[in-house]
Amino acid sequence: MRAVPRWIVLYLSALVAVASISAQVAEPPATGRPPAHGAYVPAKDRWETRAPADVGMDAALLTQAIEYAKTRDTNWGKTDYMADQIRTFGRPLGKVPPSHGPTNGVILRHGYLVAEFGDTSVVEPTYSVAKSYLSTILGLTIDRGMIRSIKDPVGEYVRDGGYDSPHNARITWEDHARQASEWEGTMFGKPSTFIGAEEFGNGEMKRREIRDPGTYYEYNDVRVNRFSLSLLRLWKRPLPDVLKTEIMDPIGASDTWRWLGYDNADVEVDGKTMRSVPGGTRWGAGLWMSSRDHARFGLLMSRMGNWNGRQLVSASWIKQATARGGPANSNDYGYLWWLNTKAGTKGVPASSYTAQGNGSNTIFIDPEQDLVIVWRWHAGGDFFARVVASIKS
Repeated sequence: MRAVPRWIVLYLSALVAVASISAQVAEPPATGRPPAHGAYVPAKDRWETRAPADVGMDAALLTQAIEYAKTRDTNWGKTDYMADQIRTFGRPLGKVPPSHGPTNGVILRHGYLVAEFGDTSVVEPTYSVAKSYLSTILGLTIDRGMIRSIKDPVGEYVRDGGYDSPHNARITWEDHARQASEWEGTMFGKPSTFIGAEEFGNGEMKRREIRDPGTYYEYNDVRVNRFSLSLLRLWKRPLPDVLKTEIMDPIGASDTWRWLGYDNADVEVDGKTMRSVPGGTRWGAGLWMSSRDHARFGLLMSRMGNWNGRQLVSASWIKQATARGGPANSNDYGYLWWLNTKAGTKGVPASSYTAQGNGSNTIFIDPEQDLVIVWRWHAGGDFFARVVASIKS
């Protein structure tokens, strides 16, 4: 076989090198379309916008949906916030705002800001939306190996007296996450029975027989607050600090949000005084955050815990947290997330799910459509379905 002349070899090598360099520096063609599904995430101080048509949405239908949402402003807390707070929930234990603003919202598709209305930067309490943030901290705790299994009894890890009774000793981390713990006791002056109008307002419950842990679902903030305290015991750090460093800072959230504890919620952790935070604003305090920051958190969930290539929360946890299970009476509930597997919310995919709080305050996540909606201080309605209906492709 005849040898290839050296000049040809050198010439071909040069061509390959030039092609390689060009491939590295060439800009992708400007198509005006969004990048591949899941590619874009907003920087901390900059959120790119896209016209509805550029992300496969009908502009006219989206505008109609937003105009509809604006008509659904809630009446709760509008005239006398404190009066509604006490009448609905009973004696406050922490800070309560004097008022709240009108309804507002953020709509994201493919991560881009497609539309917003109202004041989406105002920092206000979001009530039980905080429960879904607690769920995520539980996921982080498991991801870090601080809990071996979600089915482990909490009392194997937390020894502060809260799980000493034979009944409470059987409660698992999963029971807490399903709101099926049936934990018995008092947290920060509120008994788990929810008995008494002065302490619980219109939310007071009738006396009933306590069931075995894991067998009965009850929406009960005393038990959620016990769960929050148990997570604090494990992390040995205030949970707002955990949320900030592990989630909110990495996703570029603002520095305006706050997670406040009750005035009487200081506890000792390894000789240090720390304040435990509640899973809502039922008795004041709680998670105060803007719609834009909630939208970033919703986008993180929609992207299965991955933010710009960094896996902040494991995808396996998010899949587990948004799967239905637990007692038969829990209807459509995950690990402190509201699900739609039974199509309770018409016009949106069964795979969509929400974080919900009094007021109403909602983070709607539709992974199928790569759609995230935050809607604050609303009176319900089919806004989410209307936005989904505006998607053309």
